[in-house]
Amino acid sequence: MANYGTIPTSSSPGTSTKLEYISRAKERIKAGLGTRRPWKVMFNFRSFNFPGNLSEALARVRTNIAYFTMNYAIVVLIILFLSLLWHPVSLIVFIVMGVAWVFLYFLRDEPLVVLGRTIDDRVVMIVLGVLTIFFLLLTHVTLNVLVSLLVGVVVVLIHGVTRKTDDLLLEEEATGLMSSTHAAAAAAGAGAGAGAGPSS
Repeated sequence: MANYGTIPTSSSPGTSTKLEYISRAKERIKAGLGTRRPWKVMFNFRSFNFPGNLSEALARVRTNIAYFTMNYAIVVLIILFLSLLWHPVSLIVFIVMGVAWVFLYFLRDEPLVVLGRTIDDRVVMIVLGVLTIFFLLLTHVTLNVLVSLLVGVVVVLIHGVTRKTDDLLLEEEATGLMSSTHAAAAAAGAGAGAGAGPSS
């Protein structure tokens, strides 16, 4: 007897492959965003003041750039994107390079290996930045690119100089302490589970 109107429960191999790819992409997005610092930490207004001297200002810039690297990259890219809204060809080039940024920098959850050598994230960021600027300059938007990059650098430097770094160091220590505590608890739980096994 034939059954009509039933919904097939088995999925085709193509569908399962797509779902698996989407699942991996979501995991990579979560991992990639995990390296981005929370915006509320970056713009915590109680943590802003002027440095006392030049050496303190330089120390703040170095620490903040190391701590907010991905956040600064996102800010500069957004400023660059906004400067290209009235230039369709340049915007297309920027979107193509943006895809390269997404997969090679923001969402990459493993070190990039080229010819058996591991490439540092800062090198990847510099190379992508240079290529993005180079291809945009080929579309004759030199002034827009230069102005937007200048604005981005000024924004980063202003934030880097005025953002205090004391709480960042405390947060790093707290994060490291929590990670070590969780690792110790997990090891203790595994040891207890092994000890509670059936005895002969």
